[in-house]
Amino acid sequence: MFQKHGHLSIEAYTDDDWAGNPNYSRSTSGYFTLVGGNLMTWRSKKQKVVALSSVEAKFWEIAKGITEVLWIKKLKIEIGFPPQLPSQLKCDNKTTISISKNPIQYDRTNHVEVDRHFIKEKIEDSSVELPFVRSEDQLADILTKAVTGRTFTRVLSKLSISDLTTHLEGEC
Repeated sequence: MFQKHGHLSIEAYTDDDWAGNPNYSRSTSGYFTLVGGNLMTWRSKKQKVVALSSVEAKFWEIAKGITEVLWIKKLKIEIGFPPQLPSQLKCDNKTTISISKNPIQYDRTNHVEVDRHFIKEKIEDSSVELPFVRSEDQLADILTKAVTGRTFTRVLSKLSISDLTTHLEGEC
């Protein structure tokens, strides 16, 4: 159930598990998007190609998260809700955030230049902000890696997801 939180801001959490698949060394990427504090979309997917670095895997996922945020922003405008503040796409990797914002070219990131430029452009035009989120507050972890039952339950409660069958007992 959606809850009223008094705002319609867009917030996203992105994460990946770099080379987490032991058989193919492919990364698993995932994101959650929230509008007005309510879960709207989510995705978890094995990346199509092997990422050469953890930063490359992060850039791919951040770029996917930004495209999702931009789609939601466009949808909100079409139904009559103009943009308010820049959307926030939360990432738990300070290096990736720093490279995304820094105009200096990094030799180690030549293979991810397109994603890096796309992310940098969206930060500069104030479409999105890329704040750091502590790993323990990273909601998208449950989409990319195994977590403890306690962590899983905590994240589900932050996403306002509960066991719907408990609400339906006794009803026909």
